[in-house]
Amino acid sequence: MSQLHITAQTNAEPAPSIWRNRNFLILFVTGIIIEFGSKVYELALPLILFENTHSAATMGTMRAIEFLPNLLFAMFIGVFVDRVNKKRWIQLTVTIQMLLLTGLYILARFGHVSIYHFYLAGFLLMTLYYAYGNAKVSIVKQVLPTQLLISANAKFSFTTTLIGIMGPAISGFILLLANLYDGLLLTALSFLLAIGSTSFLQAQEERKTARGSSFWQDLRDGWRVLLSNRPLWLITILVIFLNSTAGMYDAMVIFFAKDTLKLDNSVLGLALSAAGLGGLLGSALVGYARQRFQTGRLLGLTIVGDAIAYLVMFFAPNVWVMMLSLLLEGLFGTMSSVCIWTFRQESTPSGMIGRISGITGSIFKLGMVFTIFGSGWIAELFDASYVFLGAAIMSIGIFIAYRNLSLWHLR
Repeated sequence: MSQLHITAQTNAEPAPSIWRNRNFLILFVTGIIIEFGSKVYELALPLILFENTHSAATMGTMRAIEFLPNLLFAMFIGVFVDRVNKKRWIQLTVTIQMLLLTGLYILARFGHVSIYHFYLAGFLLMTLYYAYGNAKVSIVKQVLPTQLLISANAKFSFTTTLIGIMGPAISGFILLLANLYDGLLLTALSFLLAIGSTSFLQAQEERKTARGSSFWQDLRDGWRVLLSNRPLWLITILVIFLNSTAGMYDAMVIFFAKDTLKLDNSVLGLALSAAGLGGLLGSALVGYARQRFQTGRLLGLTIVGDAIAYLVMFFAPNVWVMMLSLLLEGLFGTMSSVCIWTFRQESTPSGMIGRISGITGSIFKLGMVFTIFGSGWIAELFDASYVFLGAAIMSIGIFIAYRNLSLWHLR
């Protein structure tokens, strides 16, 4: 049966406020802590590499490596999440991230760290971060009614974008006054707080897999459910291309700011906060926009908006135009993500959400590794601004193709 008209409407009594849900509050607070720590090391790692190598190719390689875990492991992680206790899973993944960052900090302080340590750490950190995120998505699906999913996703996005404003500014201050590696230790300490807050989580009883069901059978079942949901499958294919262009943009922003605009660390941190401000606007507006526009039309609007943001960065002569581009990219990128996450949750059975999130998450990143790696070499051989122009042209092409898909009529 077609799922083009899936909505969150219900004739039941209105669900209680999302802020009265204990598990949501704990996940919300934990998410703030983890997003804060992740934003600090997300900025610190490429800056450390830049100061040590001054190479766009190295930074592009680092970004590509960070996306490899989603490509290689996301679908398998989803099967595990559907089979295990999600609270313990979250605590385990966050604990290992904390230990990795502490170890990298110790190696750096004693002068034994190399570029390959950063590559390996980036790969493992992103693997574990995705494992945490998958479990959080699954718990949200279990503890909240369908009509609150758009609100929950908007609020989770709000935390990400709020830290997008605070994180770079705080990181810029740290990088200005202290050793670059102190950002790694700060992240490790924030993850320790997250482990403590997660201990208060009271997740519902885990949904068990069928008796005698094997790991590979569970994975096949996930693929079967995804392929039978044609709208979600088409969205999954669409996101491959959307993420590819966004990855090109994200991978070169810091290099462009440092190498072309010659921004110092403190100005760069403040400039990057414009993306967070755009994300806040997107989080605040997406619920209203989804009521006014069909989901398909709204997704199309965000594709055009991203293309404009990329084009603005191509022409950016100074930090102010760069900040406008970041603001637009944060606004439209957030609205697109919330719509996609919510539709995936609404149209997926609770017992399958881990697998569907894992499989789609893996597919989402199929093109990113190649475009990010390639963008580093384009910037190395020509100029970083041409990466933004290429992302804009690709986005326009994506919209032209999208306009002729049935997704354009998705409600």
